[in-house]
Amino acid sequence: MYLSNPEQRQDAQRWFEDLRDRICAAFETIEDDHAGPGAERPPGRFVRTPWNRDGGGGGVMALMRDGRVFEKVGVNVSTVMGEFSDTFRHQVPGAADDPSFWASGISLVAHPRSPRVPTVHMNTRHIATTRSWFGGGADLTPMQDDAAAVAMFHKAFQECCDRHDPEFHHRFRDWCDRYFYLPHRGEPRGAGGIFYDTLERDFARDLSFSRDVGQTFLDIYPAIVRRRMDEPWSDEERQHQLVRRGRYVEFNLIHDRGTLFGLRTGGNIEAILMSLPPLAAWPGPE
Repeated sequence: MYLSNPEQRQDAQRWFEDLRDRICAAFETIEDDHAGPGAERPPGRFVRTPWNRDGGGGGVMALMRDGRVFEKVGVNVSTVMGEFSDTFRHQVPGAADDPSFWASGISLVAHPRSPRVPTVHMNTRHIATTRSWFGGGADLTPMQDDAAAVAMFHKAFQECCDRHDPEFHHRFRDWCDRYFYLPHRGEPRGAGGIFYDTLERDFARDLSFSRDVGQTFLDIYPAIVRRRMDEPWSDEERQHQLVRRGRYVEFNLIHDRGTLFGLRTGGNIEAILMSLPPLAAWPGPE
């Protein structure tokens, strides 16, 4: 257990912002290179919207809508500080006796237009109360069976974890499978990945791992997108994609702790809910 100092927190914030910039640049290059269905559209571009939080801090929401490849993708960075509410402080490590907190992080969700390109989520964050820790992860949600993409994703994050601790991958992959699960449906949200929280060995080691998680995402996900982004798809594939997106909405609104954290700490509502797809479907009983 440790408590990060202001200089260390600034280092973490700068990394989140740098990663955001490089992800946005990579995704815009994908938009430029697309030559499949929808190539007649203008290539998508991120619009950045800064916001301030009552009580301290704020962030920048980078959002791309209606692109050639990405129907909607948000890459948000926020740095907020203040005090947790009386009801929420007891749910956060180190905040029961002192509700003061500082938190910075990056959060990304990409909803591709093609049903053949998986949806993805990634986030990393640093939080300080009377304790400090890192958390985050990345998980892939194919809209149809794509064993090759799933294998690529898991291999990349296993190699990432193994560079830091041989026990990380098994532990964090299992954590991801348990976390991204819809108990009311009895099914996982997607194909998994890694998920970790309250990582508090020491600041330098934990930041190094979280940086590697972000870099691994930047290395592997654009490669997965490019595999199939130019392929045509059918109306049936599109409808199936919309139904699977409905499951994504259910998880994020009912179970996701990051959504609850943002709402309970006075975050920007649009930034918090940017993870929701632009279109989804609930077909009802057969």
